[in-house]
Amino acid sequence: MTVGTVLLHLCTPGEWRRWLGTGAVAPSSLDEVGFVHLSAPDQVALPAQRLFAGRTDLVLLVLDPARIDVAGVDVRWEPGVPTDPASMRFPHAYGAVPASAVLMVLPYRPGPDGFAAPEVPEPGAAARAMGFEPSMLRRGATAEEPVTGGVAVRTDAWPVSRMHNQLLLGRPDRTDPATVLAEADRALTAHSRHPGALLWGPGADELADGLRAAGWSVSANEAMTAPTATGAATGAGAAAVTELDHHELRGFRRACWARDLPGAGPGDLDQLVDRDTGDDRVLALHRLAVVADDRVVAAATLRRDGATAWLDALETDPAHRGRGHGRALLARSRELAAEHGCDLLALGADAADWPRDWYRRSGFTPVGTHLEASAPRR
Repeated sequence: MTVGTVLLHLCTPGEWRRWLGTGAVAPSSLDEVGFVHLSAPDQVALPAQRLFAGRTDLVLLVLDPARIDVAGVDVRWEPGVPTDPASMRFPHAYGAVPASAVLMVLPYRPGPDGFAAPEVPEPGAAARAMGFEPSMLRRGATAEEPVTGGVAVRTDAWPVSRMHNQLLLGRPDRTDPATVLAEADRALTAHSRHPGALLWGPGADELADGLRAAGWSVSANEAMTAPTATGAATGAGAAAVTELDHHELRGFRRACWARDLPGAGPGDLDQLVDRDTGDDRVLALHRLAVVADDRVVAAATLRRDGATAWLDALETDPAHRGRGHGRALLARSRELAAEHGCDLLALGADAADWPRDWYRRSGFTPVGTHLEASAPRR
């Protein structure tokens, strides 16, 4: 699929989260005029500026026309409103669009002169995986502000979470180390957040080298993807995997964070454990666990956003490792994602740690690298 063939639907994050829960994109226009308004990438700025001038919280659902067609939904190219160019025809979907046709969710912000044609990446596995977490973080942030090469996000409920409070630099080739340091001070340090940045895309390695020279630490996470699968093999005697709520899993997650961050205080641990309740407000989240003797001994989190799912925080209690719990959680994650219409399962693995090789042996392929840069503690 190429950028020229995708269709877009403009909406708010809240609308998308509601449709993700029901499995279908069904705005009020479906009842009012009988169709869902869609746009081509070079058209969407027109309705955005007409209907949402000045709004800074919109998203674009990147849709695969073939999946809409398979669902039996007719798409017709028809005139827009009288103020649109007379020769322009817009795509209208005459039926609810399946959420599984949404390949990516792109935050869409106006510039100084209003909305412009968006930069829509080709929605292959690499773009879908590399953009998943940045999109989630932007939609869930309390505040977002532009910085050179990207945006800064702050999330007031979880100020300790560096993931939710950082610079997201998808175009690091447009900035430089001195600018990053200054903008991190302005957007993060001035708001009592630790300075950090997530880098990916052209120029990421060069920018990372400059930040290292300035005293920052940089670690690499490989974005990896695999197809989802029904009936994924787990091996004989595999443990049963169940889905729990946040409260039921909270004790296990807190113990994991306490092991990883032995110096963290109770309040900090609470934030790190509870932060996924905020993520749950912008995408679908499944908390999977293996339970033995009424105690959680292994867990993983599956996030869904249209046709793409993201596996996170797959962990096993040290006393219960080597029993196939990780394989069981991975297999169930692939199944569950497929059951909800996802065709791609992505994850991030530390490039310097052993789980990366385990994921490769489990069928995951590297598609890109996120570089996580962090200032030294002051």
